Amino acid sequence: MLTKKQNLLETIRGGNPDRFVNQYEAFDCSPASPFGMIYADPVVMDSPMPMPGGPDVVDSWGVTRSWPANVPGQFPVHDEAHKVLKDITQWEKTVKAPRLDHSQDEWDRFKPQLDPIDRNDVFVTIFGAPGIFEQLHYLMGMDDCLISFYEEPEAMKELIDYITEWKLGYAKLLCDNFHPEVIFQHDDWGSHKSSFLSPDMFEEFFLEPYKKWYGYYKSKGVQIIAHHNDAYSANLVPFMIEMGIDIWQGCVSTNNVPDLVKKYGGKISFMGDIDNGLVDREDWSQENIAKEVRRTCEQNGKHYFIPCITQGGKGAVYDGVYEAIAAEIDKMSREMF
Repeated sequence: MLTKKQNLLETIRGGNPDRFVNQYEAFDCSPASPFGMIYADPVVMDSPMPMPGGPDVVDSWGVTRSWPANVPGQFPVHDEAHKVLKDITQWEKTVKAPRLDHSQDEWDRFKPQLDPIDRNDVFVTIFGAPGIFEQLHYLMGMDDCLISFYEEPEAMKELIDYITEWKLGYAKLLCDNFHPEVIFQHDDWGSHKSSFLSPDMFEEFFLEPYKKWYGYYKSKGVQIIAHHNDAYSANLVPFMIEMGIDIWQGCVSTNNVPDLVKKYGGKISFMGDIDNGLVDREDWSQENIAKEVRRTCEQNGKHYFIPCITQGGKGAVYDGVYEAIAAEIDKMSREMF
């Protein structure tokens, strides 16, 4: 029997997996983390994070974040009183990136979380959020962000470069201290029905920054870039491939995932196709979950596809849902392999 790590590599390389990769199992390297992946470091700890149902907080970028109870994740608050950036042409006066000048002693305090990892079984996986696009609209709100791509493209490119350079500095620290094998990076690029930007505009603003960022990780020995984007982005897959993304996690069913697997399998793999909205509900049932898992496993097949809840990390909003999906995936493995 292959290890979780070996089985994932066989799956995304079109080799000989002996079962379906069961959701996040190969990335589940840090039981103490809410995401199952390594998340704690001096930079993260410098930035307050809201808790589900808790009070709003202001993060290290100055963004106010809220996390109401019974929702999948946190989100930025963007009324007029809370926007960090109200005029994109004045971004240099307003946007201040978090500091990265933490001492080596501070980094060393977080290294013991690596010790229990069985590197033969699972990948050393770093969880990252938000991405470049999300950081933009966290600062200024979605409406202002999308309008500014049209009205102030040069200022937007300057701010994107600023964010990218900060992320490269942070990436160096992560690689130097944790030596990750997988980067699991969040950045949602669309709604359930459409990408936020046209392919041409997406290419103009984000292709090169992401190639630079993800390319740096690869140059430092990272084996896999897994990019979370639980949205419609089928029209952006060629750019994902060029950026160096190995696994698109979060691909919702509106993307026609079986078609993507057939068209792009071997260049990129797909992880998802079990939509939160269909299974992660107050009235969830094992029967409904079994139906969705069977559909996705049979339609997508054994290679270049990982059946998974589309949310960006191990778990679910409602207790028992994630485990119920895992049980059904195991059943399909016994049936199809």
